[in-house]
Amino acid sequence: MEKIEFYELNIPLPKWAVEEMEKDPDLAYTDQWGRRNFEYLSLGCDTLPVLKGRSPVQCYADFMRAFRDNFKHLLGDTIVEIQVGMGPAGELRYPSYPEQNGTWKFPGIGAFQCYDKYMLSSLQAAADAANKSEWGSTGPTDAGEYNNWPEDTNFFRKEGGGWDSEYGEFFLTWYSQMLLNHGERILTSAKSIFDNTGVKISVKVAGIHWHYGTRSHAPELTAGYYNTRNRDGYLPIAQMFARHDAIFNFTCIEMRDHEQPQDAQCLPEKLVNQVALATQKAQVHLAGENALPRYDEHAHEQILKASALNIEGSSDETEMCAFTYLRMNQDLFQPDNWRKFVAFVKKMKEGKSANKCWEQVEREAEHFVHVTQPLVQEAVAMMH
Repeated sequence: MEKIEFYELNIPLPKWAVEEMEKDPDLAYTDQWGRRNFEYLSLGCDTLPVLKGRSPVQCYADFMRAFRDNFKHLLGDTIVEIQVGMGPAGELRYPSYPEQNGTWKFPGIGAFQCYDKYMLSSLQAAADAANKSEWGSTGPTDAGEYNNWPEDTNFFRKEGGGWDSEYGEFFLTWYSQMLLNHGERILTSAKSIFDNTGVKISVKVAGIHWHYGTRSHAPELTAGYYNTRNRDGYLPIAQMFARHDAIFNFTCIEMRDHEQPQDAQCLPEKLVNQVALATQKAQVHLAGENALPRYDEHAHEQILKASALNIEGSSDETEMCAFTYLRMNQDLFQPDNWRKFVAFVKKMKEGKSANKCWEQVEREAEHFVHVTQPLVQEAVAMMH
């Protein structure tokens, strides 16, 4: 296998926030084994004055306000969309599958992140309110470890799994609702701050496609998406975005079911289809991006197909409102890959109304390949 390089962007929490987390480790997301995650503040303390007298949501709002004031001359013109970070990697989710230090490896089910004192306090309050106080002291204790598969665990197994019990419904409803409440709070701030600036707001949701073919959808559940064989976990998210006129930004658009490990029941195409249906029902715009570095025509064709939103079970004529191409590196600028990429961009621009064949588009793209040659050479040189 040839070497594939990833160019990752790493922006840690500000030093002053980390210092507060070191004083009070429960500000960090925590798993049942006491491992802390310092990538994002636990949403359990969203509204509490834990950062030198201010709440995390107040700090997020202050940051957005400062961004707006410093870049106001660019908003609505150069800056037309702002993706609001909602969690680890900027996504609305719990850090249930942390790759650092080899804690999690694909296609593990991940682990619930609700064991800091703030989350447990909320869980206990929810259990008391449901007259089930005994359910409030801890999260599921039989949900396995990060790299288990659903059938390795009592909680996620197909037959008689705890996820499908009265307790499971209580816990998963609480856990997913906490995430929705977090998104609601931040979007309320973002909408008021960026109102009348001419920018659109978008939020990124993770494309957790592994074990999607199982009944419990364990990796989605640990990430906070209460999506199972008999429950739609993406419609409530889409409806929350719709209330704030935010774009639903989703990943894994380039993936095809048969290219993924079949034993892990990976179904990215079916997942994208479900999310697209949810956004149509909620009447919210859907944008997409690729998850992996891909330069081949199969991936390009899959992106074109997904972005056209020809959805099973829908007669809607809308298309994705935007697509972000990620993982730009030296390989993209190899002559053959660049030629394919230019043709792909041209086809994307024309949209689903175009009926030209690939060969015709590639012929038309040759002109752009030629005129962009000096820019491509410059880009490659900068990446060395």
